[in-house]
Amino acid sequence: MQVPGVADQSGVFRALADPTRRQILQDLRVGEMTAGEIASRFPITAPSISRHLGVLKSAGLVTERREANRIYYSLLEDRLAACVGSFLSTVCPEQIVMRRRAKSRRS
Repeated sequence: MQVPGVADQSGVFRALADPTRRQILQDLRVGEMTAGEIASRFPITAPSISRHLGVLKSAGLVTERREANRIYYSLLEDRLAACVGSFLSTVCPEQIVMRRRAKSRRS
């Protein structure tokens, strides 16, 4: 996967700025969920959840698939990791060295 550019990353960080969207991403860690399952976990309206899912999808953090009249959402972990990792590597280059050291110790 290609590491996204700065402009591409801005959508990811905008999406991550909202606590509801962060919780949706955390919920999707366990696996695919329908829009209704996601909405049932929050005290807000289904249209609000749909808007949040739209932001996450536009940022490339979730994907959807349709099955009959249901929409299933999945987390795109690689996209999230690439954006956040790229940002941290730029802002905190010493983190790269620390990660390499930790990885070599595990090997």
